[in-house]
Amino acid sequence: MRKFYCNDNGFIEQESWSPHCWINVACPDKEDVVFMLDDLDIPPDFLDSIADPDERSRVEHDGNWRLTILRIPMKSSGSQSPYITVPLGIISNNEILLTLCYHDTHLISDFIDHTRRKGICVNTETDFIIRLLYSSAYWYLQYLRDINKSVTQASAQLQKSIRNNDLLILQRLQATLVYFNTSLQGNDMLIGRLRHVYKDDCDQDLLEDVQIELNQAISTVNIYSDILDSTLGSFASIISNNVNDIMKKMTAISIVLMIPTLVASFYGMNVEINYGNHPWVFFAIVGGSLCVSYFLYRLLKRFHWL
Repeated sequence: MRKFYCNDNGFIEQESWSPHCWINVACPDKEDVVFMLDDLDIPPDFLDSIADPDERSRVEHDGNWRLTILRIPMKSSGSQSPYITVPLGIISNNEILLTLCYHDTHLISDFIDHTRRKGICVNTETDFIIRLLYSSAYWYLQYLRDINKSVTQASAQLQKSIRNNDLLILQRLQATLVYFNTSLQGNDMLIGRLRHVYKDDCDQDLLEDVQIELNQAISTVNIYSDILDSTLGSFASIISNNVNDIMKKMTAISIVLMIPTLVASFYGMNVEINYGNHPWVFFAIVGGSLCVSYFLYRLLKRFHWL
């Protein structure tokens, strides 16, 4: 699906393409691919690079064409991780400015609404890229707040009862933080690249604000990762301690039951036993076994084995 926007105190949608307008393509179909390759003559390698889900943030040139790739966050419906990062490509030349993403994300629509509310006029391609980076940093921080809430809820549930489902939730959130950290580091390097290459063609104050937001997001990811590592380590220790405590109690119970079992084994042999015909010998044996077992029980209880 492709849409066309003109810049008039915010991006306003228009019906067709015109030079210097912004073309946004999300989840492209065959018609969109034909439009980009045949009508706009975009290099096919650019589309292949953006389609790669593991593509890193970078800037590439091919003649008059420029490709800028940044990593943006999005919610995931998969079971591996609740949030992932995907590449967003910005393709441009002297007359064309196109963004391409093979996933449907909230970032672009929120970016457009923000420019309309604030009446933002984007004058250069570099400022456009920087503002998209700014928007991505905002969404990283937003999703990090959601992750923190999920960690808090899962930890609260684990304090009541340790369940595998809650541990799996924390594990998936930990994987999400790894994705976020890698992508944020790549975007931060992209900021340094833009600062070096387009230092005379960008708003330095805006670039500084984006750098601050990205650094805040990176710091937040590192803090949450440390907290999550500590939480998982603590619960792993608790689980191990609970298993050891259960094994200790089972061993103590086995020791207590060993005496009656041992006595019964001796008196169950087919040999002559003194007082074997006495009418009270059975009750004496059972009573003696129970007394010894009770003594062992009190002894183990004293040493906190039971």
